[in-house]
Amino acid sequence: MESYEMDYEKLLERMRRVEALYARTDVAGERAAAGHALEAILEQLKRYRESDPPVEYKFSLSDIWSRRLFLALARRYELQPYRYPGQRRSTIMLRISRSFVDKTLWPEYKELSALLQTHLNEVTEQIIAQALHTSGSDETVTETAGNVASSAPSSNDDSAADSQ
Repeated sequence: MESYEMDYEKLLERMRRVEALYARTDVAGERAAAGHALEAILEQLKRYRESDPPVEYKFSLSDIWSRRLFLALARRYELQPYRYPGQRRSTIMLRISRSFVDKTLWPEYKELSALLQTHLNEVTEQIIAQALHTSGSDETVTETAGNVASSAPSSNDDSAADSQ
């Protein structure tokens, strides 16, 4: 458990540094720096809105963790994500300046997403190894296909697989 808490603190520190990078500030004094970084990014957003009028963007994020991260980041910058009736939950709409998306929001999201995915993968591997006493690594790729069942149950299906 101690290792997880240490990794968690490292992840938070790295995420703060990413935000500070896009705010173009230093990271001295954790809380003060985080507050200053947010203020600096909100100020950038305000300037972008004045020089580069907002346009409607459509983001498609199928992974729930990526979607949650993107929504949190958008809301942190006082943006108002939405979607239209009939759009999938994986669709996130924003009215925002192109400059802010290109220079701040999307690059910051990509870096934070990579950090979060790495962390989630490491935690998942640790849990699988401890709970099942085995590796959760990828399957082996073989040269030839054998006799294959026609379908397998989906993750939310309780029925058995059909065989040929």
